[in-house]
Amino acid sequence: MPRHKRILLNILFLVFQIPCLVWAGNTGKIMGKVVDKTTGEPLAGVNIIIENTTQGAASDLEGTYFIIGISPGEYTLVASYISYNDVRVSNVDVHIDKSTTINFEMSAETLELDETIEVIAERPLIRKDLTSTESTIDRELIDILPVVNLSEVINLPAGVIDGHFRGGRADEVQYLVNGVSINDVYSGTYAIEVENNAIQEVNVISGTFNAEYGKAMSGIVNVVTRDGGPEFEGNISGFVGDYVSTNDEIFWNINNFNPILNLQGTLSGPVPLLGNNFTFFASGRAFYDNGYVFGSDVFKTSDMTADWLTEEVPEDRMFMSHGNIYQFSEELAQDLISNSAKISMNEATRYSGNLKLTWRFSDSDRLNFEGLFQTRDWKEYAGDTDHRFRLDPDGAYNYNRWSETGILSWNHVFNNRTFIDTYFSYFYTEFFQGVYEDLFDDRYIIKQRLQDTGSNAFVSGGQEMWQFQRSTTTYLAKTDITSQVNNHHQIKAGLEARTHRLWMHEYEVIPELEQRIAPLTSFQNNQYLHYPVDFAAYIQDKIEYEDMVVNFGLRYDYFDPDAYVPEDFSNPSQSSLRKAEIKQQISPRLGLAYPISESGAIHVSYGHFFQIPQFFYLYTNPEFNIDPLQSSVAPPPQSLKNTIGNAELEPQQTTIYEMGLQQKLSNVYGITFTVYFKDIRNLVGTEVHETVEGIKYGRYINRDYGYVRGLTFSFERRYIDNFAANIDYTFQIARGNASDPNNAFLDAQSDLETEKQVVPLDWDRHHQFNGSLNIGNPENFVFSLIVRYGTGLPYSTVSRVVQPYVENGGRKPVTFTVDLYITKRLSLGSFKPSVYLRVFNLFDRLNEQDVYNDTGRATYSTEPLYFGGGRPRGLNTLDQYYVRPHFYSKPREVQIGIEFKF
Repeated sequence: MPRHKRILLNILFLVFQIPCLVWAGNTGKIMGKVVDKTTGEPLAGVNIIIENTTQGAASDLEGTYFIIGISPGEYTLVASYISYNDVRVSNVDVHIDKSTTINFEMSAETLELDETIEVIAERPLIRKDLTSTESTIDRELIDILPVVNLSEVINLPAGVIDGHFRGGRADEVQYLVNGVSINDVYSGTYAIEVENNAIQEVNVISGTFNAEYGKAMSGIVNVVTRDGGPEFEGNISGFVGDYVSTNDEIFWNINNFNPILNLQGTLSGPVPLLGNNFTFFASGRAFYDNGYVFGSDVFKTSDMTADWLTEEVPEDRMFMSHGNIYQFSEELAQDLISNSAKISMNEATRYSGNLKLTWRFSDSDRLNFEGLFQTRDWKEYAGDTDHRFRLDPDGAYNYNRWSETGILSWNHVFNNRTFIDTYFSYFYTEFFQGVYEDLFDDRYIIKQRLQDTGSNAFVSGGQEMWQFQRSTTTYLAKTDITSQVNNHHQIKAGLEARTHRLWMHEYEVIPELEQRIAPLTSFQNNQYLHYPVDFAAYIQDKIEYEDMVVNFGLRYDYFDPDAYVPEDFSNPSQSSLRKAEIKQQISPRLGLAYPISESGAIHVSYGHFFQIPQFFYLYTNPEFNIDPLQSSVAPPPQSLKNTIGNAELEPQQTTIYEMGLQQKLSNVYGITFTVYFKDIRNLVGTEVHETVEGIKYGRYINRDYGYVRGLTFSFERRYIDNFAANIDYTFQIARGNASDPNNAFLDAQSDLETEKQVVPLDWDRHHQFNGSLNIGNPENFVFSLIVRYGTGLPYSTVSRVVQPYVENGGRKPVTFTVDLYITKRLSLGSFKPSVYLRVFNLFDRLNEQDVYNDTGRATYSTEPLYFGGGRPRGLNTLDQYYVRPHFYSKPREVQIGIEFKF
């Protein structure tokens, strides 16, 4: 039996021997004290019940009670005691991993029997058990903001900028759905984006996080999906959108209608014929975006313009368009570019669904099953390689991803202080990149057609030649125990085991060959299959006193890469191999929070965080083949194919220190201020080797490092009198010796010396302001805005005359975006639909996401001056080629929709 299977069986055996198992990280706690309103004496034996559930507790001799294992949401508590009036507290918010304090003052019964005292709880502006920075975005807030996708929700809190958490790389974040990872271990990013209509709550931890969370260095995003209730309810909504912009010189075809279509809905309630103890929640979404970057259908992939390889004057050149031969003229070229059919080069289609079944088969047991799927088909216009196909749009890559996950969990409550939860999950994702799905497709033409035009010219035929396919399968068994052992200590401990199957096959299509691809021994054909295993265990204690809360924990991680490494790097493809070493580490976590007054609290936290690098870096180029034709003379990305993986990469490490202050200014206003420090080690980089033939190649190693220093400030106005506002500000400095793990190898190819000092990282944005404004009542009318302002990101400066290449020595222009959302509830008989308007990038600002290295602007470059005004060897002019739509953010996007609730 293979080693990884024996390990997994042993772990599963150990899991089922543990008497108390729990699913942690997805529930919250309600606690408090019950006293006599007149005397102030504690009352023992008072029953506190969560209305419409079986969850509750009784107060002890000190009047203290705890209710743990509560799903996030809004609840009503009822306290009852013999000879006292009942007290009913509504609007009680429960959040993941947090304690909600609700104290009761009970009065002796009056002559009026069955009188119940009604109390409405207020959401606290400060949380005294908050030991690190985190934000909770619930369903009610998501519904009234101009956000459509989860990625937009995640970027709302301070410290999160374009998916980077406090200056970390984008792959340093763990994404969870109900406590289960949806990260694709190959790429390190999430493979399923939960739709907003299925979300109950999103918990975004951008600071230190407890020991129960691992496999991340910068942050945690935990999405809790909605449950079905005892009554049938649902909604269906849809919108039609378009990109509305005046920048038609950049975005061709933007003046025409380029539809954005969306249809989604939810349905929940009891499963028919099975009673209220068996409920379901289902959601689905269909989405299509025609895109905003268009190419002109001047050339088909089969067109040939080989005559352009001659040195004749431009007027004598011949070219082929759609199989027809034309003699070149300036007027004809511009007429074809302007009047040919426009084809989208960044359109996208997405279908997704979610089904959650909950069976409460006793007062102490609950069984959950949840399945999610998502499929996407899309095209990208993300770089200069895509830009070359603007007159041959059919030759650019197509992309497809299918992802699915299933989660089965069983919850058993022993008593009001201890509960268990055991669950297993299955995750699968597959990805395809290629022009045509079938490598024997007759439309494939030899790659020489891509060379018919010269530099600074759009290609006039041919297509991308590589196909890339891969899949990741992950099976997970996880178990935790949570117990409120006494009034001050809540203990959590857990185990987690995962086994993965990673398959990859990439190859260059060679139409001249009968079999269309080179043999597996060739550099042009790579394939692997690996079964890595990882295991984790943790224990943590949440210590709660009135004047202090402490979170302390330890985490252990184990990883077996199931791969081999060469022993001779001068001839890696022919070298003998040895088994890659197993990696293990222990990381401590500590957080303290203590109130400084009734209206303020301070927290301090510290932790070590480890993460195995993306598995892509472990298994790249599995045969360790080095291509002599793609060494130092080849530009990226082709040259990167001469890089080999390293299955012995050490876990990357971040040490984080954080200090924060929460202060309630009044019953309406509150502020939060946090300072953080991050030291980052063992980041993936490259080292340069040389074969016996003198060919340079790269190998991934742990060599990069960095640090982040920053602060965040948040101001909140609570939603009162139909008005709420938030302002978030982030200042940070993120520096390191490399933003891209491939930097050292690329530097060697360009005869540049790799940086020996820290430089600004690519995502080092010094100042970021986020503001939101909400006016109105969701039951009638809502007006909301999100405003974002950010100073420029770094870019590497290059000049032909003044100075050499300086990595990230310049700054791009600032970015500024305003998003708008307006909704109005109508009354049409028994129907009460809502109509809404969303506008993204309200002022149609051209935010410059990328720039030319010589000018620092996306709008112009001095490079064309050095061509002496000459025409490129292609159909386009030089000025046309230097207009790059991918350098800019999206133009204005307008959506108009309607929603029906039932």
